[in-house]
Amino acid sequence: MCTKSHSQYETGPNFYSITNIFHHFCSSKNLRAIKVFHAHLIRTGLIFVSPNFQFKLISTTCTTTSLPNNNNLKTLTNFFKFPKPKNPLLLNSILSHFSQNGFHFLALKTFSYMHFSGIDIDSYTLCSSITASSAVKNVNFGQMVHTLVHKSGWISSVYVGCALVDVYAKSLCIKNAAMLFDEIPVKNTVCVNALFSGYSEAKMWMEGLALARKMPWLNLSWDNFTFSAALRACVGLSVFELGKQVHGCVIREVHDLESDVFLQSLLIEMYGKSGSVEKARHVFDMVGFRCGERKKDVVLWTSMLGVCGRNGKFEEVISLFNDMVMEGIKPDGVALLTVLSACSHTGHVNLGMEYFESMASNYSLEPSPEHYGCVVDLLCRAGELDRAWKLINELSYKDNDNFTVTLWGALLSACHNFDNVELGIVAARRALNLDPQNDGVYVLLSNMYGRNGMWKEIEMLREHIKEKGLKKNIGHSLVDICR
Repeated sequence: MCTKSHSQYETGPNFYSITNIFHHFCSSKNLRAIKVFHAHLIRTGLIFVSPNFQFKLISTTCTTTSLPNNNNLKTLTNFFKFPKPKNPLLLNSILSHFSQNGFHFLALKTFSYMHFSGIDIDSYTLCSSITASSAVKNVNFGQMVHTLVHKSGWISSVYVGCALVDVYAKSLCIKNAAMLFDEIPVKNTVCVNALFSGYSEAKMWMEGLALARKMPWLNLSWDNFTFSAALRACVGLSVFELGKQVHGCVIREVHDLESDVFLQSLLIEMYGKSGSVEKARHVFDMVGFRCGERKKDVVLWTSMLGVCGRNGKFEEVISLFNDMVMEGIKPDGVALLTVLSACSHTGHVNLGMEYFESMASNYSLEPSPEHYGCVVDLLCRAGELDRAWKLINELSYKDNDNFTVTLWGALLSACHNFDNVELGIVAARRALNLDPQNDGVYVLLSNMYGRNGMWKEIEMLREHIKEKGLKKNIGHSLVDICR
């Protein structure tokens, strides 16, 4: 009986027709049709003609459902029984596909199958499996792989070492990450950045700067991520002079600064936290200067708005926000929160309400509790107590009792400032209905009574507080003396 060779299958019309049907089934995500087609490939022997068939079938079948359930694992194991001899290239491709497309659990199962079946494991296999372990923050699996790496001698691979440092850093096992970093014989900038990332997440700013100072001794150059991590450490430690030195290095070393929004926003934040609003604005204005494109990213606009807001430049916030809209940049929730706060501090009631009411219609944003809080504060500062009352009653966050109590407390405080006793009493009642043990509301109500000479009401309120057994928390101050 004459049989066609594999090369004949791959060049003949049968192969191309099968390929077209195969791609149609895979794109349709029809699990039953894929299984029927898989059975046909096994009967005809075409399953062994092209590794692409096996890879595509495994990945499509196992990722058709969103969760890695037991059926998926059974299907995965059944598929792995067919490649003979066991092909590490095919399984490495499958493992990498799972890892890169977010199916990290299946990636780890693929690695376990390879190790259990005695299939050759190389640096590619280890890096993909360690990356999956890092993504799910499974430090226990990472430690087992680390043991395998030591036994097999792959610790000398800088790529495997970087992946292991990353899994320890993302799991906040910083001590283990630092020890492993020291053990790697040959290091690169990616490895340093992995450890830098762990220091940043753990807010170990001093250790991060110490690592940055080691880089010249290691003959390693800084990249954009390294500069960003160093700037974060400078901001965390409030060492702004050192931050300026890092900025100088950025100017000399980074030739595509305009393409790195994160690094630019960190520079703006660094100068803003040091109180140098002008220098932050200079960085902001220089964005896109060299490449001729003046339009800035929403992240940069939001960073600059935050700098102006935190430094009391509220009129500049409003002006900058209007420029942002004129440039065609769609503001996010943080930008709108900043401009609402600025309107509150400057007394621009109508403008603030206009921004707030346009959130859903113009920017497709659902107001958060913070946005409502800013608007209530805006109305209360301006003495628009009836409008504040109406807004709190219409609030869509009524299921959030703690937040609503805060708003009623803000209205009560405004009623105290503007001598609106009647509305203040109602606001206090609404707040206490939600949180009867809130001693802050009782204090605000007592202050309002005292300001208006309502001594009888104060006595009754004190008796009520005693009956409930409430006590005001004693305030205290801490003085940090630098030696």
